[in-house]
Amino acid sequence: MNALVGRPLVPGEAEGEVLYASEPLSFWGGYDSETGEIIDRRHPLSGQNGAGRVLVIPSTRGSSTTAAVLLESLRSGTGPCAIVTQGPDLFVALASTVASELYGTVLPIIALEPDDFGRLRDVSRVRVSARGRVTEVR
Repeated sequence: MNALVGRPLVPGEAEGEVLYASEPLSFWGGYDSETGEIIDRRHPLSGQNGAGRVLVIPSTRGSSTTAAVLLESLRSGTGPCAIVTQGPDLFVALASTVASELYGTVLPIIALEPDDFGRLRDVSRVRVSARGRVTEVR
């Protein structure tokens, strides 16, 4: 895979194992901020753990409570190390911005075009740059 370039909603550097889903994720009732486990039993990532991983989801589902749950996971150290979305997602950007201000924790958020987003389906590990580059790590 060639490097993908997206829009950095919240710039930052991260590297980690990819946790990919083609369905949106609701953090409220879908992500356990104490453990990092995805607890929405209807979601394809159910039972997986997002802590320290690059979460690749098209968007979040739900309301502003997504930001609260994600923020709490970042405070607890159980949040993802980066999030790659299919287009801008203001709820994750808000949580990331607040985490940076309150906890000094940087959670890069990169918005990719839909065609590029799908290219991450079979990628195991990526590096995210502050300029929005998403590069496969082998």
